[in-house]
Amino acid sequence: MSRKPLLVSFLFSAMLAVEALGQMPTLPEGAQTKWVVDEPEEIVGYLIFDPATVADRVPSSLRFITVEELATGQIPWAKEHLEKCPGHAAWGISFIEIVRMRTFEIDGRSPRWPEHGAAGLWCARVAPSDSVSEPGPGKPFLMLEFWMPDSLFVAYMVEKGHYASYGDVQLQENPAGRWSGSIEVAGLSVLCNCTCVRHVERAGSAGMQVFFPPALSGVTHIVRVAFAGHQECACREDASWRFRGVHPLASAVMLGPSTLEFGYDMVGGAYGP
Repeated sequence: MSRKPLLVSFLFSAMLAVEALGQMPTLPEGAQTKWVVDEPEEIVGYLIFDPATVADRVPSSLRFITVEELATGQIPWAKEHLEKCPGHAAWGISFIEIVRMRTFEIDGRSPRWPEHGAAGLWCARVAPSDSVSEPGPGKPFLMLEFWMPDSLFVAYMVEKGHYASYGDVQLQENPAGRWSGSIEVAGLSVLCNCTCVRHVERAGSAGMQVFFPPALSGVTHIVRVAFAGHQECACREDASWRFRGVHPLASAVMLGPSTLEFGYDMVGGAYGP
């Protein structure tokens, strides 16, 4: 019996903090910015990575959730993976996505998208390093990378308290329904593709997330987001990701099949320290 459906189901719920119904969760009071996303379309892949390659990006208040931690918690895919690759016990859990959006606004301002322009994200699952600390509502992630293809908008995001950096990111769909994405930054080249084959039963779900900026980034705000109407479909088995370069992503290991995700609305904001 294939483990892939189980793996996808676990990763989906673990990454998105999904609620059964599609009602938009309410963000906490006190947001210092307001941003809106609608009609996103994205290719998402799940991967594990060597935390030593990004050790300088982890704030002292956080720690990575590891493969061993999940295996100890009786998560089947993690136990199975450690049996095959015991050297990955201390590796972290993350996702990467390339996303294009009809609307992406922060306090009413939008980037100037080039043709096929998109954003690229690499985010790791984290938990408070102090068991007494509480990160507040939302599934916690560390924003290891957030690339945008508009340098002026990147500067605007940082000014507003959002972590971002410049990157040439593209996503497009051909007439046959095959999606292709790419990221080009110093030290890293990423290519991916996906052809949707079937919808997942969790269509229309909702949830909340909180993103922490990397250490030494100069950004001190966290970003909380809430989304509703989330849908996804599985990519065909020939879907792939290719990483080249000296960036830590180049040594990461992909887990299971990728997904195409779409259809949701999202709101969020930056919250001061």
